[in-house]
Amino acid sequence: MSGVTGNQDVDIDLAQLVRGVWARRLKVVAITLLGAGVAFVGAKMVSPKYRSETRILIEPRAPAFANAQAADANASQLLDELNISSQVQLLQSADLIKQVISSQKLYDLPEFDAAADSSALGDILIALNLKKSPLANPPEERVINAFVERLQVYQVPGSRVIGITFTSKDPALAAAIPNAMAAAYLAKQSGAKLDSNSEATRWLEPEIETLRTKVSEAEQKVAEYRTARGLLPTNGGGNFQTQQLNDISAELTRVRGDKVNAQARAQSVRNALSSGEPSDTLQDIMSSQAIQRLKGTESGLQSQISDLQTSLLNNHPRLKSLRAQLADIRTQIRQETQKILASIENEAKVATLREQELDQQSNKVKANSAQAGEDEVGLNALQREAAAQRQLLETYLARFREAASRADKNSSPADARIVSTAVQPVDPYFPKVVPIVAVVSFATFIMTSIVIMLAELFSGRALRPISGYGTEERVEQETVEIVAVSPRARMAAPSMLAVQQDEQDEREDEAAEEPVVEQPEEENEFSIASVAQYLLGSRAPLAIAISPTGDNGSAATVALARTLASAGSRVVLVDMTGSGHPTELMAQGRSLPGVTDLLCGEAAFGDTIHGDHLSDAHFIPQGTSDMRRAMRGADRLSLLLDALTSAYDLVLVESGAADVAGVSRLTHSKTVEIILSMPEIVEEQFVAAMTSFEEAGYERVVLMSGGNMDGNATVAQQAA
Repeated sequence: MSGVTGNQDVDIDLAQLVRGVWARRLKVVAITLLGAGVAFVGAKMVSPKYRSETRILIEPRAPAFANAQAADANASQLLDELNISSQVQLLQSADLIKQVISSQKLYDLPEFDAAADSSALGDILIALNLKKSPLANPPEERVINAFVERLQVYQVPGSRVIGITFTSKDPALAAAIPNAMAAAYLAKQSGAKLDSNSEATRWLEPEIETLRTKVSEAEQKVAEYRTARGLLPTNGGGNFQTQQLNDISAELTRVRGDKVNAQARAQSVRNALSSGEPSDTLQDIMSSQAIQRLKGTESGLQSQISDLQTSLLNNHPRLKSLRAQLADIRTQIRQETQKILASIENEAKVATLREQELDQQSNKVKANSAQAGEDEVGLNALQREAAAQRQLLETYLARFREAASRADKNSSPADARIVSTAVQPVDPYFPKVVPIVAVVSFATFIMTSIVIMLAELFSGRALRPISGYGTEERVEQETVEIVAVSPRARMAAPSMLAVQQDEQDEREDEAAEEPVVEQPEEENEFSIASVAQYLLGSRAPLAIAISPTGDNGSAATVALARTLASAGSRVVLVDMTGSGHPTELMAQGRSLPGVTDLLCGEAAFGDTIHGDHLSDAHFIPQGTSDMRRAMRGADRLSLLLDALTSAYDLVLVESGAADVAGVSRLTHSKTVEIILSMPEIVEEQFVAAMTSFEEAGYERVVLMSGGNMDGNATVAQQAA
């Protein structure tokens, strides 16, 4: 019997499911062994199939005498991804397959004839028109279809290698066919190159003869046009008129320079004679042989006169004779200078006449050159036509010679090579007996176990009733119980936030400084439900609960978290008390990783968040690590709270009997919600707490008493 009656809520008993499978373990083992045996026999009965593979590398291959630049251009096209995919399709072409089938004589093998492998089941399906009869196709097509089913051609990922795999019942045939396909493919590629070269040769030969005729005619027209127009070629590449004009222009420039030079020389001699300056510095005068002799004679006479003047008087006949000779020599020098001047002036006149004559010749040649320029327009057109025809002829001749040199089959290798030949396999690739038996055994075991578990569920033996109260009733009951705890039931333990705090001086007399605080009219109106409703309305992301009276205040904070969770709010409670009482209430134990483990680096953040066993609220327990070592990293508490506020609607921190200094270690904001959790208000503690938080500048201080759960709360809020 299941023990489930009426509309009682039930749950699945996993232990009963396991016990049900274990109770039938012999049956499970027997069925599993039976499945393994069937798989083993079936695998052994299946005809073994063998597989072998040949691999081809696609790469450009050309003769050694090929043009390297052309080879590079062909390589870039050949190694394109689309081109390699095209080679894969070419290997699967019907023509290549027919060639291999014919060379290997596959038409005579029963393996490739579907009609020979007919079975009783196949005949029944054919009779019911559920399967097409293989005899409806011609024999050639049946062989091709069987061949294609066993053939696999693929490109190896990330490479230019193509794999050819074939499956057959005969291991020798499984290795022979991939090799035969690779050989046929390479021969086909090489033959395609030979056909291309032969076709190019046949097409180029008549074209070359035609171009030779056209080139001859074009060059003949150029020669006839030159003769008719008188455009005789020169060494410089131009026509005769242009060359003549250039020569005349160059000669005219030279003559004009000579003329200007002669005029300048004549003027310098003329200036020297008119001014009476010595003409020894003039190049034309000093280069004259007569002047040089006269100057030598003049120098000798001058020397004699100077020698005789020391011993003879000025009127001495010898001195007079020498002076008369010196004057005669100087007269001859002036006359010779005049002759030189006349010679230079004659040179200038000759240059002028030569210039005039060259100007006349230049004008005539210019007219002829202009006409020759007009005639050259037609000549250039004829020359361009002849050059184009000759360039095309030379290109065709080069292509013809290249194609003719590749007419031999050894000169046109295929753009691929075999990198791995197929070898005869020893072990069949199918069936693999051990993997098949293992998989079938495991599947049989799983299916048998599932069937047994389903039988247990349908019989009701694996169902158990959910005993006790519902979740909401338990939450409410425990809430009432923990709220009813006396505030003096347990001594108030120090808060975690008070660890490693410096000892403070003794407080001064509080009686003289105690502020006067009005007692609320009805203390029981500060209930947990009212505070929960207030927090839901304020949408506060963070609330810090202070329990001056100890664990009974912490219990009320737990009840507040559960109340908020039951209202649909995503709330997480952080246990920062020294006693760990909230952890005990929500986790039924204190061994879970929590705040101290996170601060000590001994637990991950996600591992410290746990779910309450009585509600949908989450909590972070106190933890199991050393509290003093953990609080050395208390500066990271604000980062922890920031991360929690981004994931939850409300983060509720239970700080135990913490003071203002401890709260300030959690957050520096003065607008945070401060909840004084006091199930039974102790006036001295209440006034002291309110006063300390007021003096610290906290604006929102809320009193929570565990009295009336359903009354309308009057939230005591202290504004700064």
